[in-house]
Amino acid sequence: MIVKILWVSRIDQEGAAHYLTAMALLSIILLPDPVLRLTAAKIERVDDDLRKLADSMLETMYDAPGVGLAAPQVNVSRRMAVIDVSDKDDGEERSPLILINPEIVATGSGTDAFEEGCLSIPDVRVEIERPSSVTVKFLDRDGKPQTLVADGFLATAIQHEIDHLDGKLIIDHLSRLKRDMVVRRFRKLARGEV
Repeated sequence: MIVKILWVSRIDQEGAAHYLTAMALLSIILLPDPVLRLTAAKIERVDDDLRKLADSMLETMYDAPGVGLAAPQVNVSRRMAVIDVSDKDDGEERSPLILINPEIVATGSGTDAFEEGCLSIPDVRVEIERPSSVTVKFLDRDGKPQTLVADGFLATAIQHEIDHLDGKLIIDHLSRLKRDMVVRRFRKLARGEV
């Protein structure tokens, strides 16, 4: 049985982390939902509710399937993302990464280009050139400060998810004409015209 939870409140006004009470598959919001364009709020405390949200985000990401998911994509405008770039097709064990309040503190001098997709913009792929390595500081699922140096596809995934936390999408790397075409298509889809 799949349980989908729709969020009533985007941000709890008192700052308490009452995000979720049980692990469940979450609904992924799609373009043009305005939540995708908001700068996500900093998480003030790491508690059991936040860990449950992280676990539900991981299950949702795996089910989609995807390699990353930011909290705004499940209608929670808070600075948290989950990532797992392990190759499950090759039998690799899952290697989930939970990033709370992630911040890129350094980038390498080289760049890599990857074709990126987004769970909030299905069937759209964009080749994006990004720094090939990043150093990111974040809190882990226990609220402990961590620093991670990542390169290759993991570096790209981290940058992609942090973009979500800043209200940026892969279509922002397209020309204005192509971006507008994608947005129009998703607006029609949202209105049920496609």
